[in-house]
Amino acid sequence: NAGPAGPRRRELGSGSRTGRSPLPTAGALVERTATPGGLALVSPYHTHRVGDPADLVALAEQVQKADEFIRANASNKLTVIAEQIQYLQEQARKVLEEARRDADLHHVPCNMVKKPGNIYYLYRRESGQQYFSIISPEEWGTSCPHDFLGAYKLQHDLSWTPYEDIEKRDANISIMDKLLSQPMSLPPCTEPTLQGLTH
Repeated sequence: NAGPAGPRRRELGSGSRTGRSPLPTAGALVERTATPGGLALVSPYHTHRVGDPADLVALAEQVQKADEFIRANASNKLTVIAEQIQYLQEQARKVLEEARRDADLHHVPCNMVKKPGNIYYLYRRESGQQYFSIISPEEWGTSCPHDFLGAYKLQHDLSWTPYEDIEKRDANISIMDKLLSQPMSLPPCTEPTLQGLTH
């Protein structure tokens, strides 16, 4: 209804006729109030006015740029997570393959009790049967009776290490043994101090 001073003007940011607040838009301004915090302003016009129309454009550009940075930041983080997932999947695949290989090697016929720490040589007969021997192809020489398939070291955790990886695996085990043999002690208490920051 129009009063003595004419029709009322809608304030920027006011709600719609349904009573719902409008959705925020890029570069939206804070709705105007004449008594912020219960204190009356001397001049609401000077408090809420925009001095330069270009300021609204700059505000909208700043909001848009912030949205782009947030989107790019989230995309970068998701990319890192995806790469970590792929790495873990590859590690899981290798673990399963090694477990299957170790199980197969433990079922290979052998006429002796296999002891951890020893290297065993895998051969195949003409019949197709595979078997383990403690005699290497070098020790057989030219009289090696069967096809040589590979050499494996039986580790103390009953896993098998291919001959070409034995040196690397032994080095890793040696490092871990040294770390485990060192005495474990808690670091000294390092409480935060203001020394040097105050006079």
